[in-house]
Amino acid sequence: MRLLGLKTFRHGIHPPESKGETAGLPIRQFPFAPLLIVPLVQHLGKPSVPVVRQGQKVARGECVGRPDGFMSVAMHAPASGTVRSIGLTPSISGRMVPAVFIEPQPGSTQEVMDGKPCPVDTATPAEIIAAVQAAGVVGLGGAAFPTHVKLRIPEGRSVDALIINGAECEPYLTTDHRVMLEQRDDVFRGIRYLLRATGAERAVIAVESNKPEAAEHLRAGLPDDLAVTVEVLPVKYPQGAEKMLVSALLRREVPSGGLPLDVGALCVNVATTAEIGRLLPRGRGIQERVITVSGPAVKHKGNYRIPIGTPLRFLLAEVGVDEDLARVFLGGPMMGAAVSSLDIVITKGTSGVVAFDDEKAERTHRRVHPCIRCGYCVDACPMLLNPCQLAALARNDEHLQMADEFHLMDCFECGSCSYVCPSHIPLVQQFRLAKAAVRKAKAAS
Repeated sequence: MRLLGLKTFRHGIHPPESKGETAGLPIRQFPFAPLLIVPLVQHLGKPSVPVVRQGQKVARGECVGRPDGFMSVAMHAPASGTVRSIGLTPSISGRMVPAVFIEPQPGSTQEVMDGKPCPVDTATPAEIIAAVQAAGVVGLGGAAFPTHVKLRIPEGRSVDALIINGAECEPYLTTDHRVMLEQRDDVFRGIRYLLRATGAERAVIAVESNKPEAAEHLRAGLPDDLAVTVEVLPVKYPQGAEKMLVSALLRREVPSGGLPLDVGALCVNVATTAEIGRLLPRGRGIQERVITVSGPAVKHKGNYRIPIGTPLRFLLAEVGVDEDLARVFLGGPMMGAAVSSLDIVITKGTSGVVAFDDEKAERTHRRVHPCIRCGYCVDACPMLLNPCQLAALARNDEHLQMADEFHLMDCFECGSCSYVCPSHIPLVQQFRLAKAAVRKAKAAS
């Protein structure tokens, strides 16, 4: 396989990949929990509005929450059963959010309700965008940004290149790898929808070189009538960040504060693409997603197709975890979030569940020392920021200066700076707090 060694970005790091235990494991269907809790906030934007009532019978795939405006998506029942209540449930952010509580009926099957199909050959861009919103599709790489919003290209703007992000640079996670191997036709069909919706001329599927089987499998099945190529990139974190992909593949630099759209590009996660190709032809909505369950504390690691709304406590009980379980991340250990409660549930944005035991967790709780001005964080930052200087300003509450002079808002919180810091300073956490302060100050003014 040809490795395009020059197609990469500046800086970055090389954390242990830790993918070997799950990369070769096929996707397996996960059982239904006794109670499924479907949050009406699983995306950036307004919560969806419930369209069911307590005691109502619902079918798997039936819409239980309608979009409330453009920055909102539909929610669907992950199993056939009865709506027990509509109330509040804890989220990964720590806030309580509205949710639909569904008790699956005994013997509930995996069959899914079909809706109004959206044929790719005849649908208009507007019809495709509306179908994506109705299907409840969001960014499955972890951001959970409503995909239909991303696909609506503003008037006067254009996209010539579509990047399908299969890099999956986050340690432990292998969901995208398995999707590319097992849902190749869905990926290609999804690309057809995306090209038609955006007007892009071509698509590039980006795969890191630690997934040679996926790259070769995709190349072997490339349709003759589809303008798509597969590019293999060197393994480096955070290669999967959209600005890094635009730089590596297209040699275009997204301006500070800008988006790939500003340079004629659009990035969509490969699992998101596969879901579009799987759902739209039959008018279905997302009721489950592929998730990697891994980590030193997990006994039965693997890639599972897990119903949305599955409680984390039930998931961990099914796969088995060590008694000295200490920390659980939703997503990967670099950009994921450590959970504060096992009562939260799997959502559309959950790409992985990674569990650590006491020994491994202890290594992430090291004593913080003063900054020694070593410059490692500067060398690691893929956005070419100065994390050391930003941290000094954060300690003095100089948040607006951080944003205006040192481009704080360009930080996408990849964690590279925190990873290399010999003083174990929680840089990313400091930047998150500073960015929140900046948003609050600008909103007040």
